[in-house]
Amino acid sequence: MTLIAALLAAGLGLIHIFIGRLGFLGLLPRSIWLSAAGGVAVAYVFLHILPELGAHQATFSRALGLGAQAAETWVFLVGLAGLTTFYGLERLAKASRKRSQAAGQQDAVEARLFWVHLGSFAVYNLLIGYLLVHREEPGLASLLLYAAAMAMHFVTSDFGLRDDHKHRYDRTGRWIMAAAVVAGWALGAATRLPELMTGLLFAFLAGGIVLNVLKEELPEDRQSRFWPFFGGAAAYALVLVAI
Repeated sequence: MTLIAALLAAGLGLIHIFIGRLGFLGLLPRSIWLSAAGGVAVAYVFLHILPELGAHQATFSRALGLGAQAAETWVFLVGLAGLTTFYGLERLAKASRKRSQAAGQQDAVEARLFWVHLGSFAVYNLLIGYLLVHREEPGLASLLLYAAAMAMHFVTSDFGLRDDHKHRYDRTGRWIMAAAVVAGWALGAATRLPELMTGLLFAFLAGGIVLNVLKEELPEDRQSRFWPFFGGAAAYALVLVAI
């Protein structure tokens, strides 16, 4: 299973490396493939990640000596912290792009903020890679569903990162993101964090995924396509329900 996870981590890394070759994804109205990928990721969030947060509630309860209701509150507070953190990063990037435009420069995040923004997403990818090895629900089917959803998520999130950073992402950022996924897998293969820490990381990551999926589909300037989004969400939901 660890070897399969290694191959999947490498595959996820290749998405970051070669995303720039998929020029058709940048079309407006939004590519049907991007909208469908967003639908898959959203279905995974609501039918797998959010229910799994409930499973981590028991971990919080045992480790922290909390009642069921208090543990549930803390799990979702951590998820909210993840969503808020990545929303803050998104606003930081957008404000930076506006300053660059006002200064007559390229419509991209300022160089001084490149490492802050990409570093945060590298940690995000590190967690995704770690969870290829250690998830609440074990088994090959769970692993493949997780990897497939994260692959779709990376397609949409990379599109947004390339739009924010332009040539810096192609020159440096994509390699950082790819390396972070593989490093997360290596960390998971080499060690296992305490159960409470895994629960905290998963809850934080869940909030980040919710924000990063929806921010790529909802803005009006994305000109997203509803039916491909719906089709991706429905198809993936049917697979999850069937399994």
